[in-house]
Amino acid sequence: MKKIFLGSLVVLVVAAACFKDPTPVGNQCNPSAYDSCALQAPASEVNTVQNYLTAHSITNATRHCSGLYYSISDSGTGIRPTVCSTVSVRYVGKLADGSIFDQSSAPVSFNLAQVIYGWRNGLPYLKKGGSMTLYIPATLGYGNRQVGSIPPNSMLIFDVNLVDVQ
Repeated sequence: MKKIFLGSLVVLVVAAACFKDPTPVGNQCNPSAYDSCALQAPASEVNTVQNYLTAHSITNATRHCSGLYYSISDSGTGIRPTVCSTVSVRYVGKLADGSIFDQSSAPVSFNLAQVIYGWRNGLPYLKKGGSMTLYIPATLGYGNRQVGSIPPNSMLIFDVNLVDVQ
């Protein structure tokens, strides 16, 4: 029994190490420590996003290895953020039914390492001044938690304008 427990513990520790997290400790953050493909949405959630894209005739979305889909409407011309960058954005967050759950008309700033995986994985494809739409499976968003008016297991859609990168 002790061997089974220890074996299980080793497997859990190894699995946890695969999900490298760049979350800053103090003022230090290491973008090379982040593996954007380590956390992957299950096939059922990816299918939900694909069905949404098909139903809305969205053909220009690119699939990320994590299951995130994104479409870039303007790639921008400035610098590209890393997962450790502080970014300023304007955005609109919607559910698949089109209802808006959050938006920002004035720029909002935050460190990418401290937000949902869909943003961490998607925003580095933009440069300063660019805009995109993120189609985020639940696992890369808020998962099975209800957050405000966002129901558990919700696909999220964000229209994002990257105003600044620091």
